Amino acid sequence: MISFAGKVAILTGAGGGIGAATARLLARQGAAVVLADLNLASAQAVADEIGQAGGVCCAVQVDIGEADDVTRLMARAIAGYGRIDVLINNAAALGPEMGPAFDRDVETTSLDVWDKAYRVNVRGTVLMCKHALPHMVAQGGGSIVNVASNLALQGNTVQNAYSATKAAVIQLSRCIAASHGRRNIRCNSVLPGLTMTPSVRDHVPPAHRDAVFADNLLPDPGTPEDLANTIVFVASDAARNITGQMIVCDTGNSSHVPGFGRIAAAAQS
Repeated sequence: MISFAGKVAILTGAGGGIGAATARLLARQGAAVVLADLNLASAQAVADEIGQAGGVCCAVQVDIGEADDVTRLMARAIAGYGRIDVLINNAAALGPEMGPAFDRDVETTSLDVWDKAYRVNVRGTVLMCKHALPHMVAQGGGSIVNVASNLALQGNTVQNAYSATKAAVIQLSRCIAASHGRRNIRCNSVLPGLTMTPSVRDHVPPAHRDAVFADNLLPDPGTPEDLANTIVFVASDAARNITGQMIVCDTGNSSHVPGFGRIAAAAQS
């Protein structure tokens, strides 16, 4: 049984998709959840839903690339709930302006796109870990889950900036696991594939989605709830001996030979 009773979790990117699903699950399992998001209205809507279901939570607006915002977020968690047991770094630079039409290859992608990807995905994750760790160490332990991407494991013609930053997140997770493990801090990374979030439905063309899903081993694309289940397990005491690991949760998309989708289609013809 997984329980977060008496524990406090900070979750970034909590206003929608994987973050919102994870916040709901953490609250159902007893955590007090600090929902952090750049879009306060989105985070507050999720917090209101959790509160109406009997959960304990609050919503905080934060730009994770700003150190002052991050320290204010940590102070809010400590003032409201007294401790920080779990940190889930889910926020990422995504959206249409960071999609494959703009985040292409190294030659053609603008430096503005690269800078934004690194500012949120790498600097933001570093700042969140840097300012949560002292509280975790002082209280005797904690668990960090950094949400990366299976694109960190694969070369692609597009999304070079996003892929590179998520590879950095994986290595950061390993380093924190090594540097803070003897202080009872666990740190892991969870790697989603293309997940059917509302944003993906709204902004990723069906042809693009179908091309990706053709290489999935399982018949159904991953949902935000699927990812939430994995993230919450990894964050929980049920995974107390797991640290420094990559947990790939992409319905098998990155686990096979190139051309799997075409090979499978040819075998059925």
